[in-house]
Amino acid sequence: MTRRRSSVASPAAPSALLGDIRALIEAARKHAASTVNSELTMLYWRIGQRIHTQVLDGRRGAYGKEVLPTLAAQLVKEYGNSFAEQNLRRMVQFAATFPDEQILVSLIRELSWTHFIALIPLKDPLQRDYYAQMASAERWSVRTLRERIDSMLYERTALSKKPGETIAQELATMRDAQRMSPALVMRDPYILDFLGLRDTWQEGDLEAAIIREMESFLLELGAGFSFVARQKRIPIDDEDFHLDLLFYNRKLRRLVAVELKVGEFKAAFKGQMELYLRWLDKHEREPEEASPLGIILCTGKKREQIELLELDKSGIHVAEYLTALPPRGVLVERLQQATQRAQLQIEQRKTDNE
Repeated sequence: MTRRRSSVASPAAPSALLGDIRALIEAARKHAASTVNSELTMLYWRIGQRIHTQVLDGRRGAYGKEVLPTLAAQLVKEYGNSFAEQNLRRMVQFAATFPDEQILVSLIRELSWTHFIALIPLKDPLQRDYYAQMASAERWSVRTLRERIDSMLYERTALSKKPGETIAQELATMRDAQRMSPALVMRDPYILDFLGLRDTWQEGDLEAAIIREMESFLLELGAGFSFVARQKRIPIDDEDFHLDLLFYNRKLRRLVAVELKVGEFKAAFKGQMELYLRWLDKHEREPEEASPLGIILCTGKKREQIELLELDKSGIHVAEYLTALPPRGVLVERLQQATQRAQLQIEQRKTDNE
């Protein structure tokens, strides 16, 4: 007599167990992919460095031009098109652009080879270092990195208006101590083309549009911002004041007050913002936090007034906002003029202190 096999189905795996195992598998795959990416990027750097130092240096330039195509042909035959002549030249550029291996090792934990391809064309070392450090710290995708470069984010930061030595020092602090300064975060101008404002509008329209497009606004504000309140009530004596927008920045570990203005900056705005900041410092700041900062967003700036008021000493940043992205040439010229003005101010301060 033969026994029939049971037709009872096997019990289904518990959904929680299945979910946990899937998460473990996905995490392991992601880690493996990240490790492979880091190893490949390091390999490309070492190949580029070897060619750069032993073949393409100044004394052997002609020889390098002859040997590189031959070297590429041999490598392609054995290892594939990843080592074609054009790619080898890019690896040489990579090694020449990022000569410090220790800094590179810290970057490749978060940045892929494609990130570095986007960074290599940047000629200004400080500009390139800024984008590399920010992309690593904020875990930007390649697409986000390219968008930030195209929008001239570095040139719009307060940092870019400082002396070269100060910029290098603040970027080194960010890299080594994982700490950002306000100059790394603050921008001018802010580009708010995503708000969809046309023709004329009031401050209330601007505020409502920002609330509606809060996610995009937070991205434009910069790293570490989170929304706290709209029309924050500030009771002083027997009066109620209302701050337009209140944010917290976890990178800076401080509250950031934002006032929205339609029209040019006026000196009276300083007193209003100072009042808000001192109230926030007294009533809202936690013991471990730094003093609150203020941002006054205007459609125009009176630069001599801002300079004479020394707003930076009060923790106040005045910036213009643009509701439409201007042509790149116009934006480049505008930012170049702002940088030149900042440099002249720095030189004037040095002269006054001598």
